[in-house]
Amino acid sequence: MASGTIKIDVDGHVATLTISRPEKLNALDLDMLKALADAADQVEANANVRAAILTGEGKGFSAGGDIKAWGGMLPQEFGHLWVRHGHRIFERLATLRMPLIAALNGHALGGGLELAGVADIRLAEQHIKIGLPETGLGMVPGWSGTQRLVRRFGAQAVRRMALGGEIFTAEEARLLGIVDAVVPTGNALTAAREYAGRIAARGPAATEIAKLMIASANGEDNGTAVEALGSILAAKTGDLKEGVASFSEKRPATFKGEW
Repeated sequence: MASGTIKIDVDGHVATLTISRPEKLNALDLDMLKALADAADQVEANANVRAAILTGEGKGFSAGGDIKAWGGMLPQEFGHLWVRHGHRIFERLATLRMPLIAALNGHALGGGLELAGVADIRLAEQHIKIGLPETGLGMVPGWSGTQRLVRRFGAQAVRRMALGGEIFTAEEARLLGIVDAVVPTGNALTAAREYAGRIAARGPAATEIAKLMIASANGEDNGTAVEALGSILAAKTGDLKEGVASFSEKRPATFKGEW
């Protein structure tokens, strides 16, 4: 368990991260944001993990940001401590080296949908609702709802949710490309585990590289993706081994251009 609010279970090559605040429909506060970051670090550090699942405990996936956690903040605190902090942690999850599957076992609204949006694959139970209700509270989506979600779902779907206040059913969300599949109520985690098993059976290095390449093509974190790919390639060359050896031995390097 990470920080008491995110449960981590590793079964073979698959890690499951469960948001555990069921009495609040897994609403996020600052402690839970930190726990998400800690959980991401733990999972990524486990070299055996090839796929990860994100889900919620109880009846909900995540009700988004806990209004009690941010409602009384001063504007500067809200912008820096809440919005920017949340951005960093959601980006951490979005850039996990392994594919991430969101098992939507309950409604994904506001920050909950933005959290689901960090995943590479979203599987939704048929009863859930999806939307961005923030403007109804005089607020705007602040955890990349108007940025990452537009890139991944398309601008018009986000307009309908953020501007028109539309709440979509799971099937409507599937038709709009917001979720990838709809499963019977109670089956999201089982379906996610089956899908994660499919991912884990594929070449882990190729899967990680493909995820980086797709993110780059989609305009997401291009600099990080390019540098990660370049660094992985350079690290496998004979030139790097020679460079490290020459540094340790305090002599000029003799590079051969070996790939």
